[in-house]
Amino acid sequence: MTRKKILLVGGSINQTRMTHAVARHLQDEYDCYFSPAYCDGALETARKHKLLEFTVLGDQLRMRAEKYYAEHNLSVDYGGRQHDYDLVVLTSDLIIQKNIAKKPIILIQEGMTDRETMLYWLVKWLKLPRWFAGTSTNGLSHSYNYFCVASQGYRDLFIHKGCDPEKVVVTGIPNFDNVAEYRNNDFPLNDYVLVATSNARETYKPDDRQAFLHWALKIAGSRRLVFKLHPAENAARATAEIKKIAPHAQIFTDGNTEHMIANCSALITQYSTCVYVGLAMGKECHSYFDIDELKKLTPWQNNGTSGWNIAQYCIEGLENHMISLSQAPLAHARPLAKPQRRLGEPV
Repeated sequence: MTRKKILLVGGSINQTRMTHAVARHLQDEYDCYFSPAYCDGALETARKHKLLEFTVLGDQLRMRAEKYYAEHNLSVDYGGRQHDYDLVVLTSDLIIQKNIAKKPIILIQEGMTDRETMLYWLVKWLKLPRWFAGTSTNGLSHSYNYFCVASQGYRDLFIHKGCDPEKVVVTGIPNFDNVAEYRNNDFPLNDYVLVATSNARETYKPDDRQAFLHWALKIAGSRRLVFKLHPAENAARATAEIKKIAPHAQIFTDGNTEHMIANCSALITQYSTCVYVGLAMGKECHSYFDIDELKKLTPWQNNGTSGWNIAQYCIEGLENHMISLSQAPLAHARPLAKPQRRLGEPV
């Protein structure tokens, strides 16, 4: 019997790792192929002319994803052109490409969503392309069988925005569901204030960097200050700005951010999803978003089983089995080495 085929579409390294975490629990029974984020139509024309380099469609992030695929010996099918797929796994539905529009789709929440600005409302009222408003419109394509989200707080948020309650399921999300593992690390520093910067300027969003730096200095006070720059940020510019205002601060342009958070005493962010790592660890956290709201949205900690949970909804999409949020794992699903909690069951 011919094995069914699954296309898993990544983007940023975070998105790419998420799809791999799901595929690990499917690859024994299904043929899994991976693709960096891709587009078609007018967006593809813009991409070819290097007008989308500030997005996950740009060559820089595509090459990072391809490097990850090569390092893990994964099968790549850019744009899903080689096969007729039985299921597609997405980490963003801002674009639904023509070649997957009629396929069963499982959507995974990537992380934190953008603020609901005027662009968000214009997109909803005028039916403009969702990508105009960024990640604030995630989930609003309604083109998926299931939307797998990080927490009950996020499920409530997406339903409030207009997502179908029958399709939004709480599974937890890979990369943010087992922050305890980051405490075991070899990062050499401890007990400092960590500032995780944003690439807002590189994506043409407002960012008063000077105000942010002064805000971080005020919060840190006399404590040791460490900066971790966003990987897609203009590192030379950001470094010069920091050195001018905080010459004593240490600056890292690469390295494991989660390990840095595990060793810090306080975390300062702008719009970064990594604030959830700090909140789940019980760190002192500061963000441009309301911290009390973020605590409600913080991803479930389920000992790293979110990939397995999401895989069960992929199996449902492939095999047409109905899974309720409280049902035990499917009998034919690949058994794992450790016991799993039931889907939807609080941790």
